[in-house]
Amino acid sequence: MKHFTSTLNRSAIARDNLNFQIQKVSEMLLSDQEKNLIRNTFKFRRLRKNQYFVQEGELCKHVAFINQGALRMFSVNDRGGEHIIRFGLEDAWIYDYESYNLDIPTMYFIEALEDSEILVVSKGEYSFLQKLVPAVEVVNRKNDINYVIDTQKRIHASISQTAEDKYRSLISSFPSLINRIPQAMIASYLGMTPATLSRIRKVLLHRD
Repeated sequence: MKHFTSTLNRSAIARDNLNFQIQKVSEMLLSDQEKNLIRNTFKFRRLRKNQYFVQEGELCKHVAFINQGALRMFSVNDRGGEHIIRFGLEDAWIYDYESYNLDIPTMYFIEALEDSEILVVSKGEYSFLQKLVPAVEVVNRKNDINYVIDTQKRIHASISQTAEDKYRSLISSFPSLINRIPQAMIASYLGMTPATLSRIRKVLLHRD
C-alpha cells in the first residue's frame, strides 16, 4: 500500500509539473478544464536504469515527457558500436520523430540512464489533445522547431567545428550533462573517441 501511495503522489507531482511546463513554454494560461484533460490523457510510467522506452524495430507510437531522470536515444551498428543521437533530461520531450511521424520501425533505442519518471501519450491522443488545448499545440510546434534547429546545429558542428569546440558548445548548452552522463557516452554523442574527449578535458582544466 505504501508503494502504491508513493506512486500516486509521484504521478500527481509529475502531472502538475507537466502542466506548469506547458504554460511556461507556450506562454499561455491553462484553464482548470484543460489542466484536468492533460492530467487524464498522459500516463505515468517509471523506468528503471537501463530499461527501454523504445527498442530498434518497434514503432514509436508514444511521446514521452521526462519528469525526472535521464534518457538517451542511440543506434547500434553492425559491429556493436553505439551512436548516440540525443540525451533527454528533466522537462524534455523524447521520441523518434521519424518513426512516430512516418509510421515506420525505429532504427533507435531510447533507454533510461537513471531511474526515471516519464509521462507518455499515444499519437492519437496527443493529436486529439492538441486540437482541444491550444497551449499543447504551441508546445508541440516549438518542440518541432527546436528539433530542426538542433539537427542543423549538429550537422554544422560535425563538418566545421573542432573536437574542442564541440565539447565547449555542449557544456555551454547542457552543463548538467557532464556530471550525470558517462564520459564514453558523451564522446559517442560528440562523434569522438573517449581518449580524445579525455585529452580535451585535461587541456581545458589546465587552461582554466
